[in-house]
Amino acid sequence: MATDAIRLDGVEKSFGAVRALAGVDLRVGTGECLGLVGHNGAGKSTLMHVLSGNLTPSAGTLAVGGETMQHWSAAAAQSRGIRCVFQELSLCPNLTVAENVRIMHRSLRGIGWKSRARALIREKLDEIFPGHGIGPDDEIADLSIGKRQMAEIARAFTVTTDPLRLVILDEPTSSLDAVTAEQLLAYVKAESERGTAIILISHLLGEILSTAHRIVVMKDGRTVAERKASDFTRNSLVSAMGSEAREHVRAEGRDTSRQPMIVRAGGLEVRSGEVVGLTGLAGHGQTRMLLDIFARRGAEVTGGTAFIAGDRQSDGVFNLWSIGQNTTIRSLRAMRRLGLIDLKAEATLATAWQARMSIRTPDMNNNILTLSGGNQQKALFARALASDAAVILMDDPMRGVDVGTKQEVYGMIRQQADEGRSFIWYTTEIEELSHCDRAYVFRNGGIVKGLAADELTEEKVLHASFAEHAA
Repeated sequence: MATDAIRLDGVEKSFGAVRALAGVDLRVGTGECLGLVGHNGAGKSTLMHVLSGNLTPSAGTLAVGGETMQHWSAAAAQSRGIRCVFQELSLCPNLTVAENVRIMHRSLRGIGWKSRARALIREKLDEIFPGHGIGPDDEIADLSIGKRQMAEIARAFTVTTDPLRLVILDEPTSSLDAVTAEQLLAYVKAESERGTAIILISHLLGEILSTAHRIVVMKDGRTVAERKASDFTRNSLVSAMGSEAREHVRAEGRDTSRQPMIVRAGGLEVRSGEVVGLTGLAGHGQTRMLLDIFARRGAEVTGGTAFIAGDRQSDGVFNLWSIGQNTTIRSLRAMRRLGLIDLKAEATLATAWQARMSIRTPDMNNNILTLSGGNQQKALFARALASDAAVILMDDPMRGVDVGTKQEVYGMIRQQADEGRSFIWYTTEIEELSHCDRAYVFRNGGIVKGLAADELTEEKVLHASFAEHAA
């Protein structure tokens, strides 16, 4: 391996009593794709914020291209060719795609800068995501979360006057469907071959194993394992993270024909106790269907509903509230005493679900934004599952959730379905459909095919997604 693109030695970072990084050593070689894995709260995102100059470490040294940096900042990182695509996307929603390129590339100035920005981002989007359907003049707020993620990834790989040395991709495929995720991973491989160093963070371990040259495992703010990707298997990687590798068991299609119908909407039918998947290419109407059911727009729904958002920053968390308040908000009605909220009962519920979902925080009264992205998502799961809702609507809810928590949540979903609760689950991870009793494939805003449990394969889902007359 050639010269290190970047090297960290003994890096520490604390937030009050929470020690997020406890002496991390990390190097990434020029042209290397490094896979970085670990459970939620392991310190991965904090480390990336240090690398990108957004956080100053409490101790340790950082070197770029062999040169030790005495003063490190976001501007210094940018000028030395370090880019980061964060799990919580950072594009300005009130600006266009091209205008967001200008924020990163200050050399785009003077007469005609916008035309140059348009051409720059259009070329990069076409290179990474052929058929992306994103216009340079599209306003970010009008794009789906998947297209926002594609735009931010493309922006990170654009080059003007500053070099491109290292690109950090933090859960880059979490909102992408199978086709666009495959496009991105193919581009990552090609870009690393051209000499760009890449850090790939993902809870989808198959992506890490197939794309990275070397894998580093983090736990409790430290690196605990490091070796070539080819020396890991999925099971050994899960074990290195501190979880038990469990054999995946496909859900068997259950006979629910005698159960009462609980949801009817736009060709979708769900009975009590069913787990029904929504699939197909991203942005083809799955989220709209969930929102229509939640708002009861053209939908017949028996009983209450709860919604778990995948785009947690826009649609999920209450940014000014505590972790506990975010967890209990859906259940407050059941905790009224003489017209007032029973605060003790609320605190008890929050604490119980903190333990059940393994939310990593020393205090549930801390602000929700003190949590890592994956732990914020756990709080949203707790909010819905702790409620009295008969129907749980899930909008690609596993974004940024670690493999151990996923296994636990899958088990909770199946257990609660067996007890009569219904789940409608949109997922961009085709593998997750194996936890569903059946699924509907969406295309161009509507359902084009229904698939039984034994038909939920990637081949059949993609065939239905592209076929002109799949139904």
